Amino acid sequence: MTNTEPRVVVRRYFDALAAGDQDVIWESWAEDGSCWYGGDLPISGTWQGREGVIDGFLATAFAHLDPDREVGVRITNVFGEGEQVLVEWDSWATGRTGRPYQQKNIGVFTVRGGKIVEMREYADTQHWERALVADPS
Repeated sequence: MTNTEPRVVVRRYFDALAAGDQDVIWESWAEDGSCWYGGDLPISGTWQGREGVIDGFLATAFAHLDPDREVGVRITNVFGEGEQVLVEWDSWATGRTGRPYQQKNIGVFTVRGGKIVEMREYADTQHWERALVADPS
């Protein structure tokens, strides 16, 4: 049986992101889960439902990365109380722009019944735009 403790669920999700394990990523999200990302970027806003989160939010984010270069994610801290889990992590990649992306992120996750039902992610949106979207001219 899979451990449904919220901190374990979120760590398993991050391990799957790092490994590119699409099955575990899919299984980590509740069917009606939602994801919010601030700012005015292609990934900003609220993404509804597991398909919206995975095929929308995550797919849009990864579409801005160079698939031939290293993409990494590493948890630096995890705090949990009840169904809420706060995660700090580092992420890095090279954008399709050719520019490096190195980010410190914080996400607040809500886990119920062994599934992520909500995530709110906070990061430097200006860096995201400069590294992955903006035309440098």
